[in-house]
Formats: sequence, structure tokens, C-alpha cells
Amino acid sequence: MSTRQLHLNVNANALGRAPGGWRLRDDPLGFVDIAEWEKLGRTAERGLLDAVFLAETHGFAHQDFTRPWNALDPFVVLTAIARATTHVGLVATVSSTYRHPYHIARLASSVDLVSGGRAAINVVTTQSPRAGAQFGLDAHPDRDARYGRADEAISVIRALWQSWDPDALVGDQDSGELTDLARVREVEHTGEHLRLRTWYQVPRSPQGYPVVLQAGASPQGIDLAAKYADAVFCAEHSLQQGLDFARKVRSRARDAYGRDPDEVLILPGLWPVLGSTEAEARERRDLLASLSTDDTDALASLAAQLGLPVDSLRPDRQPPWDLIDSPDWNPSSRGFANSVLQTARNENLTVRDLLERHIAGGGHRMVVGTPEQVADEIEAFFTAGAADGFNLNHDFYPDGLDLIVDQLVPELQRRGIFRKEYESTTLRGHLGLPIPAPSSR
Repeated sequence: MSTRQLHLNVNANALGRAPGGWRLRDDPLGFVDIAEWEKLGRTAERGLLDAVFLAETHGFAHQDFTRPWNALDPFVVLTAIARATTHVGLVATVSSTYRHPYHIARLASSVDLVSGGRAAINVVTTQSPRAGAQFGLDAHPDRDARYGRADEAISVIRALWQSWDPDALVGDQDSGELTDLARVREVEHTGEHLRLRTWYQVPRSPQGYPVVLQAGASPQGIDLAAKYADAVFCAEHSLQQGLDFARKVRSRARDAYGRDPDEVLILPGLWPVLGSTEAEARERRDLLASLSTDDTDALASLAAQLGLPVDSLRPDRQPPWDLIDSPDWNPSSRGFANSVLQTARNENLTVRDLLERHIAGGGHRMVVGTPEQVADEIEAFFTAGAADGFNLNHDFYPDGLDLIVDQLVPELQRRGIFRKEYESTTLRGHLGLPIPAPSSR
């Protein structure tokens, strides 16, 4: 068996990626039932997946409530999953723009201790311009300000986590020493965006401290990932895109920050729609597409993600390249938009083609086919070095995740690229990452 092993997470937003998939479930309101999330965690663990990955959304609009959404806070959901499982990792997306780094650090450390060392955070800067009003601001901060704060926030979070040495918590009943105070350091930070001085109140976990993921493919996002991330969540729509992105991140990590590029994992999103035959898989995709109730909303969503006026998108025409090539074009997520539009250029896709591929539903590539066909795509990216694994989007729960666990995973195991048992109890262990050393800062 190859020494390099594939990493697979389930991107479990709202219990499924397909907008109308909730209409097929026994309980259409299960996305607000914590028992359903606990079952999802147990299914992911049955499939030996690395982690359950939860996104977070700020800046809701009225139309966002027409389909299931991330109603429950990710840390609450993941705490429940932690108590219902023993091995699967737990990834919570956090906004460095709208959460204070101490708050992020403490929540993540708490889940890390509760789970025995299985927690991670996925740091984002928040795209939606509506988010500012949600938190009492007159305007959403611009990209440079958001990424400047993110840089400081991750630095502060890591300093808090590293302020406890591994043996600082003593608990010696005979001597009366509860904590070795010489092994705990005060943390102080004064920067352009953040200021903090404190003693951190949460000791280390069995994996040291939580894993850090970063999502973003703009130049600022790539630099942030290269500097801090253990793994990068990204959108890849072709093998060449994946290779180019992996090269940019890893070379930046090595050349600018002196990091081992092999310790920066590339984990693109992938949406498999599975069937026992290709025709069956296509029928499943068509059924799910037919259950979406608002094509206008899908067009508006795509327009927002591409940074374009909705009336500039004509379903049977290509995207408006004159607007996109203008110096005034400024999408909320430049990395996502560029990835989608590069595919549209290369394949001469119309707006309708983009919508049919469900690119508007999160920007991740859909692969429709048998477990063998989907495994072919996964293996191609993995062996070429374009991906170390994938954040898998199941179409609807529980059926879509069951298909991944019971059909796709065994096929990947048969090819010798995915584990047949957990070899660690921590997320760092699953990902092959070393336990970090404490800092003297």
C-alpha cells in the first residue's frame, strides 16, 4: 500500500448540498435536530473519514430561508458529534472578521479537550457585504482590512494555544500543586487591527492544539494559507487548476515562510452524485435539480458570487467578459470567481451550463457517475499532487452520505489509497501532522 494516504472530510452544511434535497428526507426539518447531526457524525466515523467539516454564514438574506441553512452554531453541533463519536475529526469554520481571536481560541480549545484532540478551525474573512450590519457596523470591511485582521487573529490564536506547555496542568493532590505556573505564559499582542493582553484559560489537548485550515484562493488568501494553514480548503474545477494552486501555496510556504511544503495539505471541495450506473447517477442529479424551487434565486446567487449584476447574466450566453475584464470588477471571493470563470473560458460554458453544474451552490466541482468513475477522478487529482484529499459534499442526508461511506470509500480502499482503519485518535494523527511544540512567546 502507498505510504501516502488520501484524506476525506464530509462537508456537512445543512445536512446536504442539493438545495431541494430536504424534500426527499423523512424529516425535512432535521437540520435543526441535534440528534440528526450526531447520526451524521457516526456515519462519517463508520466511513473512517478524517473529519466532519461545517461552514459558517454571516449576513443572511430573506431568501436564504427557502432551503435548509446552517442554523446551529458549528461549535455546538461539533460538541454534540464529539460526544457521539470517538475518532472522527471536527472542523468549525470561523470568521476572523467578526469573531474575536480569544473567543475563537477558547471555543476551539474547548471542543479539542472535549473530543480528546480532534478539533480544527477553518478561518475565513467573510464574503457577504451584509455581514457588517449584522454586527452593528456601517459597512463590511474591505478585503485588505479583512485579511490584515485575519493575519493578526491567527497569530494571536496560535500564541494563546502555545502559551501552555504540555505538562503545565499537574493536579498533584499530595503537594497541592494544580498548575505549574512556570509553564504558562502571558500573551500580549498590539497590532494594527487587534490588541490583547491575557493569560489563556484552556490547557493543551492530546494533539497539542487544534488544526488550522484556511479557505481562500485570492493572492491574500494564498499568502495567509502559506503562512499559517495546516490544510487549505479550495475550489478546483480541473486537474491543471489544482496543480497550479498547490504549487502556488506550497512554494509560497517554503520560500516566504520557511515551512515544509508537505505539511500544507490541499483539500478541494468535491460534490459526488453517485449511482450504480452512470445513467442512474444522472437521473439522481436531474431529480435533485428538479426539486430546486427558485431558478431566479440560483441566478442571483451566481451573480453575487461572480461579482456581477444579475441582469448581466443571460442563461444561454457566456458570462459578460467585458465586465469581468474591467478594472472595476471586484467579486467578494476573487479566488472562487476566478476558478469558476477559468473553467467557463476553457470550456466555452454558458451561464446555464454553470447553473446546471451547480457551481452557484458553493463553487465546488460536481462529478456524476458510479463509485468507480468518481474514484477515478479522485485518484487522478491525488496521484498527480493536485490534492491531498477532498471535502466531500453529499447531495442530501442520509442517502448521499451513506452512498459515499458504503460505495465510494470501499472503492478507494480497494485501490490502496484510503485507510481501512483509524491509526490515531487525534485529527493531527489522521492528517499525518506533527504535534506542535510550545512557544516561548
